[in-house]
Amino acid sequence: MPAPSPAGGSANGVRRPGPRCIAIVGPFQSGKTTLLESILERCGGLSRAGSVKTGNSIGDAGAEARAHQMSTDPNVASVEFLGERFHFIDCPGSVEFLHEMRHVLPVVDAAVVVCEADDRKAPALELVLRELEEADIPRFLFLNKIDTATRRVRETLAILQRASRTPLLLRQIPIWQKGIAVGFIDLALERAFIYREHAASEVVPLAADEAGREKEARFSMLEKLADYDDALMEELLGDMEPPQDRIFDDLARELQDRHVVPVLIGSAERGNGVTRLLKALRHEAPGLAETRGRIGVVAEGSALGQVMKTWHSGHGGKLSLARVLRGRLAEGDVVTSSGGVETRIAGVLELKGAEQTRRPAVEEGDVAALARLEGVSTGDSIAPGKQRAAQVSAVAPPEAVHALALAVRDRKDDVRLAAALAKLAEEDTALSVSHLPEFGEMRLSGQGEMHLRVTLERLSGRYGVAVESRPPQVGYRETIRGKASARGRHRKQSGGHGQYGDVVLEVASLPRGEGIRFVDRIVGGAVPRQYIASVEAGIRDYCRNGPLGFPLVDLEVTLTDGSYHSVDSSDMAFRQAARIAMAEAVPQARSVLLEPILTVEVVIPSEAMSRASAIVSGRRGQILGYDSRPGWRGWDQINALMPEAEMAGLIVELRSATSGVGSFSARFDHLAELSGKPADAIVSAHALAQAR
Repeated sequence: MPAPSPAGGSANGVRRPGPRCIAIVGPFQSGKTTLLESILERCGGLSRAGSVKTGNSIGDAGAEARAHQMSTDPNVASVEFLGERFHFIDCPGSVEFLHEMRHVLPVVDAAVVVCEADDRKAPALELVLRELEEADIPRFLFLNKIDTATRRVRETLAILQRASRTPLLLRQIPIWQKGIAVGFIDLALERAFIYREHAASEVVPLAADEAGREKEARFSMLEKLADYDDALMEELLGDMEPPQDRIFDDLARELQDRHVVPVLIGSAERGNGVTRLLKALRHEAPGLAETRGRIGVVAEGSALGQVMKTWHSGHGGKLSLARVLRGRLAEGDVVTSSGGVETRIAGVLELKGAEQTRRPAVEEGDVAALARLEGVSTGDSIAPGKQRAAQVSAVAPPEAVHALALAVRDRKDDVRLAAALAKLAEEDTALSVSHLPEFGEMRLSGQGEMHLRVTLERLSGRYGVAVESRPPQVGYRETIRGKASARGRHRKQSGGHGQYGDVVLEVASLPRGEGIRFVDRIVGGAVPRQYIASVEAGIRDYCRNGPLGFPLVDLEVTLTDGSYHSVDSSDMAFRQAARIAMAEAVPQARSVLLEPILTVEVVIPSEAMSRASAIVSGRRGQILGYDSRPGWRGWDQINALMPEAEMAGLIVELRSATSGVGSFSARFDHLAELSGKPADAIVSAHALAQAR
């Protein structure tokens, strides 16, 4: 970890130069977008804060976000506060869109984690905090909805601490009147504030009956700071009052060193606690210099930008949201990406939600959307000139947990569908599109039901492509249980050269995973050498679609005998003869259906273990064992084998049983025999589908 720099407002009095970039993160419906509205209102960026419920917020301006009242993309807004510039990026909180924050985090200076006093959301908070911990981001925690809280802050903090591996440091305590939080006491300033609706809080004298609570809470805060400051510890032991500047220096240093997570309280909807949060960010959050040190970018050199998000707008073309980590990027600059793509910046746009303001350039530390960087992807770095930019950070896409097979309603939309999906997948790195020739199927995979639903809504609303969706087909196979032999003779005479091919084949089963093995045991030239390859080709042709309707696997086919005609034999004739022999022999060898079995690892909060086990067992899962999730206190994992046919909708059930946080990973393990009524039903359904 890089050595900390002096914070703004430190004893040397030097303010931190340059704009700062702050991520607003937190669980779904914790109030992140509402907090952004309050920040904009407090800083003069809005005359009046909008509301997610009424659909007039600066953030969540997209049709899908408005319809579902949830963030589906990062929302960006820039403001001035007390002469300093801040770029706030409000990131989605739903676990299905959590990946959107992963490309944002590496280049932000700090994060504000918005949460509330709700036990049920603690696991979701842990997911968010774990992302910040892994990315090594300094972070504040904003305990929102304090106006509706019914639990003491100390009790809430104990619950929230279980979600954080870094100690939480309480900076403020509420002032209660008749069970309602009407203000707060700032423990560093030792001042009391009374909330005012959509305005900065008013300083009031500290009431005598609050002095005891304040003194106890302040001492607890100082004790935690003293864990990392020996001089402060000595002062506390000697009952000496440390200077206020010293306390603020410690607060800034402990935040930047990731020793503590400061906790502030307020109500985003009422605008309470927002000014103190902004002041804490201004005085204590690190700046661009520290961020460059954290991600290994040197201060000297040509300009360097990092792309955090890509959008394709209907009228303005492609936009790439980027932060300039060094130097300056201007409209018209030719840049080269870390992927080696050379392109030109067609425009620079400052964003405030959906609003766009054109700028001639984007300065060091600033965030802007760069127009028409064709060939540049989310996560790429860009630098001016023809030399490839150094890669700043690389974020792997998350593993898909839900998939749908798509088909256009109007066949003339086939080409438009492919082009639209390519753009959507470029915007959203967690989407993947695959084509499966075996099923004639286009498959869309992502992070859950809502994630794919939003994608289909964008397909229809933005690109005018209507599709039908269904669960993906399962990769069933078939094999044989026994042995059989058959002769296949293809003979046709219709004037001129005829067609003649004759083979005798034996089929036998092989162990699972062996595939198709061809053995040539011809002696005496019964089948000439030049036709042997055609016999094998005919065998493999037949194995694409066995008697049950699925590809044949795990069998050995031996060519034992045959005959030929010196004039009428041909490659095509022997290929057809092999198909005929296979069609005779395989059914005699007792065909059996095989279904793919996956190794599945389910991760859930410990309290959801019994519900998750029932879900796995109810889907024909064979539970192999239980264990605690490595590195995750209060989480467990289930290891199981589960048929691929039972995977559809698994993530929906798991998340329903775990307040939205359960997940799984799956890998193919083996093929297993399936017989009886379940197999008959699958074969009948497949035959019916093929007949349509």
